[in-house]
Amino acid sequence: MGLVPGDASSALFELEVDVKAASFTSPFVHGRRGERFLYLSWGEVDGDGAFTMFRRAKLQLDGLDAAALDGRTVKGRLKLSDAAGGPICASIRPPAITWVAGTT
Repeated sequence: MGLVPGDASSALFELEVDVKAASFTSPFVHGRRGERFLYLSWGEVDGDGAFTMFRRAKLQLDGLDAAALDGRTVKGRLKLSDAAGGPICASIRPPAITWVAGTT
């Protein structure tokens, strides 16, 4: 995954997640079956290009029907800042994230 500056007006991350046996799988998917999620990590890059994480959010996939999404494209849309203007963190579920399924 690529890095996006924190002051960017928007960010787009594209990744592939497989559906196997009605469950989400990929190197990006974490958690046990039925509790799958993606991490959105916030951090700083030093002069040597090393990334140091200081906060992360869990984009929860439990509201999605994995079996119904097999072979489809899904987009998630969310606001990246919290009410205080800082980076979002904690577990993110609808309505804080909107998942929209399309066709491939």
